[in-house]
Amino acid sequence: MRKLAAALALATALVVVAFAGTAAAQTGGGCHLQGSASFNPGLNSSSKPFSYSFAGQLSSCQSNQSGAPTSGSVEAGKVYTDPTGEQFQEPVSTGTGGCSNSTTSGTGIVTWADGTVTVVQYTTTGAAAAVKLDGRVVASVTLPAINPQPGQPTSTTISTTRYAGATALGGLTFQPPDPTACNTPTGVTTAAIDGFIALGSQ
Repeated sequence: MRKLAAALALATALVVVAFAGTAAAQTGGGCHLQGSASFNPGLNSSSKPFSYSFAGQLSSCQSNQSGAPTSGSVEAGKVYTDPTGEQFQEPVSTGTGGCSNSTTSGTGIVTWADGTVTVVQYTTTGAAAAVKLDGRVVASVTLPAINPQPGQPTSTTISTTRYAGATALGGLTFQPPDPTACNTPTGVTTAAIDGFIALGSQ
């Protein structure tokens, strides 16, 4: 409980920093993020390479940009299905570490409530349950097709249509359903995500 409280305190401090950054930006804002992540292999007390995917909902978004959406969704490492039904693989995020600390990198795809899209390349640094996220909005990401049939595209490109050129900053907590799994060989394979993500540009 004390570790979680300390993690929450760190995440709160990061949120304050994020708000300060967006306040100084010409355009900026932030959202509450709630979601879940899956790790392979599971995280435990040993430091090792791992991959992961995550998905979550963005809510209570605030922005100094008129007409900006107030909600959306974000994911990384998932399967994207286009309007025709064809499936494509999003980049799987990777990292090194364990339950006590970790560093990761990946590409997140944000789909806003109005249908616009933001593609974010990011890195994270984690200490216990607290995670700091830094990133930047990129022009696009290309996804390879999963078992394309003859005549189907072998890839698709998802392009940023909102917040181009912005930077990202986040303060998050990761809470596994059973923290004692960190002390097992299998480790933590899933965790809930909760925190704040800010975007801003000068």
